[in-house]
Amino acid sequence: MAEGDSSVLQSNFSRRNVHGQVAHALGERIVRGELAPGSLLPPEAELSRHLGVSRTALREAIKLMSAKGLVESRRKSGTRVRPRSAWNLLDPDVLAWQLDSAPGSRFAENLFELRRIVEPEAAALAAERHTEEQAVKLEAAWTALASAEDEQAWINALRAFYQVILAATQNELIEALGFLPEASFVMALQYEWVSTNRPVTAALRRATVDAILSRNAAKAREKMSALVDFACNSMLRKIETTSQEERALSNLPFAVR
Repeated sequence: MAEGDSSVLQSNFSRRNVHGQVAHALGERIVRGELAPGSLLPPEAELSRHLGVSRTALREAIKLMSAKGLVESRRKSGTRVRPRSAWNLLDPDVLAWQLDSAPGSRFAENLFELRRIVEPEAAALAAERHTEEQAVKLEAAWTALASAEDEQAWINALRAFYQVILAATQNELIEALGFLPEASFVMALQYEWVSTNRPVTAALRRATVDAILSRNAAKAREKMSALVDFACNSMLRKIETTSQEERALSNLPFAVR
């Protein structure tokens, strides 16, 4: 994503170099299904000419996508798109590309199922293990979240809120999972879900903060679980409603502009 982009989930590439731009363009096409599993990419000379990049940049892009499981290259047989089962679905770039391709309810269900496993236990651990410095940071993140006057300020505060909680588990592997809630922010913004549900989620987040700061692990787990459940259920309803509306519009005998 371009530097300065307001999107929540940031690509590792950030499209700051040529091979990153190429990987981003091809990765999105693969995730959207425009380049189907099993299909061969055009020959290197043809593809580099079509994309307007050097063959060196193209090779670097292919290496990046290979590392993420999207493609495999073999001498003499070319570069082939791998099946979805081979993709590194939790790679931040692959996740970002999936979100950019208008994710459906199945993707959302999988994402929230993983959040249900991770975040309530992370909140419980944060309640038990947080430092005084982290307690101050969590309260500051909440204050920023509650007082945010525009969407970008709210996004930044929400990111900080989850980063502090995951860091407070004192488990670096859990902390590395910060992209999970961020992926949900992206979907929420895509489906215009945020503003109408913010009062409910704000109350649940405040209750989670209170439980963590009082070192009540059981209550922190309970409140975070309620937060994720509410977000999941209402988000899935929004996705289904949007899908129904799109299907209805596609069946009209005239173009809707």
